[in-house]
Amino acid sequence: MKVVLQRSKEASVTVGEEVTGQIQSGFVLLVGITHGDTEKDAGYLADKVVNLRVFEDEDGKMNHSLLDVKGEILSISQFTLYGDCRKGRRPNFMEAAKPDQALQLYEFFNKMLREKGVEVATGVFGEMMDVKLTNDGPVTLILESK
Repeated sequence: MKVVLQRSKEASVTVGEEVTGQIQSGFVLLVGITHGDTEKDAGYLADKVVNLRVFEDEDGKMNHSLLDVKGEILSISQFTLYGDCRKGRRPNFMEAAKPDQALQLYEFFNKMLREKGVEVATGVFGEMMDVKLTNDGPVTLILESK
């Protein structure tokens, strides 16, 4: 399982003309799932995300977590994180989990985040989405469960 985490001042996701998720300060997460991923992977990454100390304290040091600052999450499913571009000119998505497996684990991941006390907004799984964000910092990290 792979998550691209972006610290954000504000963010939203739109499907068609409808805003399906919106947050203020917190994280935008692009969430990719591969074949062997399990609930254990999702739990590990959920814990890592909410406790990662990337928000500044009063001295300007990255010492506060999302929980400390009462931030929110905008979680977006992103199968293209498992795109392999090493060969040819078109990405190969064979490493991305099948939609039924990916949806189940993506929903479990979001549930785990909510159980840790975080507000979680989402896009719509499997749909074309327009994501807008103001990246704060910018701070962008890649987290992997393996």
